[in-house]
Amino acid sequence: MSKLEQIVVLDPPNDLRFRGPFTDVVTTNLKLRNPSDRRVCFKVKTTAPRRYCVRPNSGIIDPGATVTISVMLQPFDYDPNEKSKHKFMVQTIFAPHGATDLDAMWKDAKPDDLMDSKLRCVFDMPSDSEKPIELDSTRAAGAAVSALRAEGPSGARSLDDAEMRKVMEECKRLQSEVGKLHDENRQLKDDGLRMRRANQMDSSKSSALREPGSRSLPSLLVVIAAIFIGFFLGKFVL
Repeated sequence: MSKLEQIVVLDPPNDLRFRGPFTDVVTTNLKLRNPSDRRVCFKVKTTAPRRYCVRPNSGIIDPGATVTISVMLQPFDYDPNEKSKHKFMVQTIFAPHGATDLDAMWKDAKPDDLMDSKLRCVFDMPSDSEKPIELDSTRAAGAAVSALRAEGPSGARSLDDAEMRKVMEECKRLQSEVGKLHDENRQLKDDGLRMRRANQMDSSKSSALREPGSRSLPSLLVVIAAIFIGFFLGKFVL
């Protein structure tokens, strides 16, 4: 009996490409589409299980549905002279009616019922000609961010965080000085009012002191006049 043809459609169909640099985890996606009217079980295997993390690595695809699998390559020292020999295999099988234990199903599966597809791993390292382009793009993005921070929506220059803090501190200082000026102005008004009251009291006392003197002046003149009259009368009599 010939081997069954793979019912699941793979995207990509042949290669899993990983783009460097490989100093951090590099992830690529593999899509499995079930075009049939039956449920399909799948399992993903690799020749280098310690170098990859696959999520999910097994499951069931409903009729007409698509499952996306994330294949994560762990960091490693890339050698351009060394060709990758890593491979992946996607095994599938039609899910039996009422099947619940997938592990038991795979264990009891007959080889003639299995369908599989193989993919090879390809490592792509950016060429030297591509690096300046990425660098220029980064610089351009940085310049755009700087321009947006330097210019507001109307094109006017806006303030950055440090300048904004300085402006706020200056505003607080000015508000404090205005408050002090208000207090000093109020104090001056109170002092002026007290001085006016004191002057009014001094004026009242001075008037009171001058009034007795002004009233005693006529009586003094009368006494002096009487003395002179008496003196002249005395002369004429004698």
